[in-house]
Amino acid sequence: MTPSGMTRKRASALLAASTLLGAIRLPARAQAPTTLRVAVSPIEAAAEVYYAQDMGFFAKAGVAADIQSMQGSSLIVAAIVSNTVDIGFDTLDTLAEQHLKGIPLVVIAPTHDYLSPATIRTQALVLPANSPIQQAKDLDGKTIAVSTLHSLADIGARVWIDQNGGDSSTVKFIEVPFPAIPGALDAGRVDGAWVVEPFISVARKNNRVLAYGFDGISKHFTVGAWVATRQWANDHPDLVSRFAGVIHDTAVWANKNPQKSGEILAKYTKIDPAVISTMARVRYAEQLAPALMQPLIDAAAKYNGFKAFPAQELVLVRSEGRG
Repeated sequence: MTPSGMTRKRASALLAASTLLGAIRLPARAQAPTTLRVAVSPIEAAAEVYYAQDMGFFAKAGVAADIQSMQGSSLIVAAIVSNTVDIGFDTLDTLAEQHLKGIPLVVIAPTHDYLSPATIRTQALVLPANSPIQQAKDLDGKTIAVSTLHSLADIGARVWIDQNGGDSSTVKFIEVPFPAIPGALDAGRVDGAWVVEPFISVARKNNRVLAYGFDGISKHFTVGAWVATRQWANDHPDLVSRFAGVIHDTAVWANKNPQKSGEILAKYTKIDPAVISTMARVRYAEQLAPALMQPLIDAAAKYNGFKAFPAQELVLVRSEGRG
């Protein structure tokens, strides 16, 4: 017997058992996902985060997305700067102006691209069906409705008018919310309107399209981005990297699966599934490339009266092969 009263045989058995247990890796305790607060506009261009949530891309990256829907860039930017959210959706034309005003936002991933001819029908200049306007110069002195003044909507209209024989400096642009634009056209309160899907499909029922797309800016350019404050991004490099990876993987998936992404889009935006099945769809950007950001920055600078600058100034990180 050993001093403790344990036999050598019993001691050997316990030693063998402890050795075996040491060799077995016990299941690691599950790590709680990191919560990421994301602000979006209720439009298809910002819907990637909903796809990522429903398809499990966020969960796979160890992220719990707290998605908050907000109307307009100004509300989203205010939420980011006040630390109410971490990351938000913005368009590059408004982001460029915010940058020059000293608002410290940086791009961490792209949202969507304009790519002609694939996405040319996602944007249109619509006229009442009985309008006498037939060409760009006929719009001189007329009134055009846009969802937001000094935005991509009126930039797109101005570029098309100027490049096709009209003078956009004589055109009056007024702000009308997208859902109210068809009514404004029907009532004759405006001579035309720049609209996006799904409102093009609605407006076309009683009106006609004069022009589609943004080819006057470029046949391929990045339209929007996911942004954060520079300080937050610098303080959370791992989370920025994980979010950018999720967005890249989601973009690739969504571009290949329009039917499934359409189902998720209908779920969160309340757009009629029948409309989604027939409307022109957004193309999500699969790479973050300053060269593709530059055309919209340059166009916004020309029409919104600020000095153009290199798009690289807006980019926090560039991950090769991942947006």
